[in-house]
Parts: sequence; C-alpha cells; structure tokens
Amino acid sequence: MDKKIGFHMTPEEFRRHGREVVDWIAEYYEKIETFPVLSQAYPGQIRASLPKDPPLQGESFEAILQDVGRLILPGITHWQSPNFFAFFPANASGPSILGELLSAGLGVQGMLWATSPACTELETQVLDWLADMLDLPEKFKSSGKGGGVIQDTASSASLSALLAAREKATGFQTNQKGCDGRLVAYTSTQAHSSIEKAVKIAGLGLKNLRLIAVDDRFAMQPAALSLQIGQDRQAGLIPCFVSATVGTTSSNALDPLPEIGRICRQEGLWFHVDGAMSGTAALCPEYRYILKGLESADSFCFNPHKWMFTNFDCDCFFVADRETLIQTFSILPEYLRNKASESGAVFDYRDWHIQLGRRFRALKLWFVLRYYGIEGLQYHVRQHIKLAQSFARWVQEDDRFELAAPAPLNLVCFRYKGSDEQNQQLVEKLNQSGALYLTHTVLNGRYTLRFCVGQTNTEDRHVIQAWEKIQETVKTLSAE
Repeated sequence: MDKKIGFHMTPEEFRRHGREVVDWIAEYYEKIETFPVLSQAYPGQIRASLPKDPPLQGESFEAILQDVGRLILPGITHWQSPNFFAFFPANASGPSILGELLSAGLGVQGMLWATSPACTELETQVLDWLADMLDLPEKFKSSGKGGGVIQDTASSASLSALLAAREKATGFQTNQKGCDGRLVAYTSTQAHSSIEKAVKIAGLGLKNLRLIAVDDRFAMQPAALSLQIGQDRQAGLIPCFVSATVGTTSSNALDPLPEIGRICRQEGLWFHVDGAMSGTAALCPEYRYILKGLESADSFCFNPHKWMFTNFDCDCFFVADRETLIQTFSILPEYLRNKASESGAVFDYRDWHIQLGRRFRALKLWFVLRYYGIEGLQYHVRQHIKLAQSFARWVQEDDRFELAAPAPLNLVCFRYKGSDEQNQQLVEKLNQSGALYLTHTVLNGRYTLRFCVGQTNTEDRHVIQAWEKIQETVKTLSAE
C-alpha cells in the first residue's frame, strides 16, 4: 500500500521497521567478510547510480532499505571488517550501536544541565569512571578542579586545549582583542595533522607552529623542544602550548611525557597529551607506562571510538583546570539563562567545547562499559596487542621483510626489502584483492606499510590469513 502524503511513521510502523533495520545490521555483520574490505567503486559511481531528482512523493521504507544494499553497500569501505588493518581501528560493538539508537530515539539536547539533566550527569560519572579505569591523575576528575567532557574527535579536543592555552597565556585578552601574533605552539614532526589545523583555526598561524625533531624511535626530542622555546623567547615570541603524542598515527611512537612535562612546567606552557588510539591501552595495568608523566599535563584526550568498541564519534577530553576551559568558551545569552546554571551546582558542558548543541554520547559509552566491564575490555585490548606482536615477530623472521619502527602496542610498521615502488605496488595489490586493507606512511624517507590490529571481531585467523596473503603477493611481485 502506498504511503499517504504527509503522514509520519506510526509507533507500530517504527517498531516493525526498526526490527528490519536491526536484522539488516545483524545480517551485515554475519556476512561482512564476504565483501571486499576496501570499496572497489570508482569515482562518481555511487552518485551516478542515484536518481537525479528527489522523490516527489514518499516511498516505502522497504524500498529505501532495499536500496541501501543495492546502491550504498558497493561504495562502503568496511571499517568493521575483521580484515581491516588500515589507518586506525574505528570499531563499534552491539551494545554501542544500541546505545546510539536509544540516544537518537530520545533526541535530547544536552547543551545545558537544565535541557536534560541525565545527559550531563551520566557524562560526568562515566568520564570519572574512565579516569579511574586508565589510572589518570586525580586532578582530571570532577571531584577536584578538573573533569572530563565528551568531544566529537581528538581534533576538537586539541583545538579546545590550544584555545584555552591561548587565553591563559594572554590573560584571557585574545577573545576580546584578537590573537597576539607572537603566540607559538609546539609539537613533534610526527604529530597528527589536527595540530596544524588547530593553530590555523585558533589564529596562531602555521608560521608560529614549531615541529620538533624526533629521535630514532620517532618520539619528540625534549632537548630540541627546550632549545626551540629558548630561541623563540629570545626572538620576542610568546610560547604557550605543547602537544605531545602517546601513539603517533604514523608509527605509534610514544613521546617522553616526563621530560616534556618538566619543560612545560619550567616554562609555564600548557601541556596537552593526545592519546587518541593508544590511550585505550592504559586500561591494562601493564601498559600504563605509556601515560607516565601525565601528572604534569594540563589536558589529555583519547578516543573510545578508535579502540574501545564505541562507535564514532566519541572523544574523552580531560582537563586539570576546568575554569580556564570554561572561561575560554563561555558566552551566556539571555535565552540560555536558568536557575540551575546560576546556582553553580551543575556543569553546563556547552562551555567546555566549541559547539553549543550536544548529543547524548555518554549513553553509548555507558552501555559499552557496563556490557563488557573492565575485565572484558582489558581482555580484548590484550588480545589485539598479542596479535600485533605475533605479526611483528613473523615480519622479523622473514628475511624478505623488515620492521620500520618499534611496535610497542597494536601497530606494526614494516617494509618489503625492496624499492619504494615495490612497496607501493604491494599495498595496491593487497587492497585491490579485497582480502584485507592496509595503508602506508613514510618513515625516514622510506615508503612503509602499516598493519594496525584493533577491530572488534579480529581474531588469530584474520591476522594469519593477512600475513599469508602478504607473503603470497610478494611472490608475485618478485616474479614480475
């Protein structure tokens, strides 16, 4: 029967179609390994398959869902495939997906405590739980002067930290008078590109971003940082912000937080630590060494949407001094004034980041923490690291390959002992096969393959199959 014009979906229809969507997702996960991991679509293919004009009249839900499989799936790169070893994990899980569904169904706006108290208070509690689970310094918990907030991504967290650092360095005058062109920020040559974007958005400009040299493990050199800060001060500039990384994107390098932290304290600079993917490893006591020195940091972030089974987007951003952050962002128009906020007894998280509107992200995170528990999350992190370490060992045992960087956690950077062109051909052939998906980087000027283990359902067999496929493909390269 045709859908009537202008009618909303009834609760009964929603119930029926909702079951169909859940069944579709469940079936997708059951057969996900049958799809090529990297989409084989060519540029423009998906758009060309879509109608030129929108429908004049509403269509049946059955037709819409059918077209997801027919038109959309061919253009999907399957990030949830257990054979996805590219970039970084962006894993999801059943409880997270269902939590996201509930959040969408509730449709609350969490910009103020008053606009949905549960949205705010659950977030505060879950972030405090995570601070304990990662054994973060007490100053990052809401019981003191600090606290945590959920951002969309680590890019937004880093920008928020930089803006707070900018205001602190100028006595909160930049928001009033404009950016002082002498402000300088620092990070390593291996840091994520989001830091470069942040200095552009924050008004410091790329000319005032210093990329500090790294050592042979691709970690920032504290001595080089200290020297550069001194040179900038002598030139009449104002150093204000340092971003260190725990697990760089290219090689999983671990910057030396204790030494960098001491420099920041001596120089009075805001010290931000980006642990986007690797921060999750601190769930396990044996890997908490990666956060040693965090007690000197002013802010820290990590992404449960990368390696903690919480679907995108969900970044946890912690600060030691929430008042500096709030003073940086707070604007109070009349239409947002309310008694709860004026009482000072609640958090209004819209003052903790850039955007005003806020989704109920804490709900899916709460579902994940309760469903898996601490021990369940630790088990899966350990399994992923174990699999990556096995892969690294196989690389070392095969004289056709070599490790290109240390592999402390779940990322292995390796090369075929050939030319850059041959390594590039290897990646392309592997990805075109559809059996797995790898990405590359450049380390010490050499084209390098990255193998990252972290998808929710990746098991031993997937890593073994991937290594066998890599070996098989190298034979074909050698024969050409």
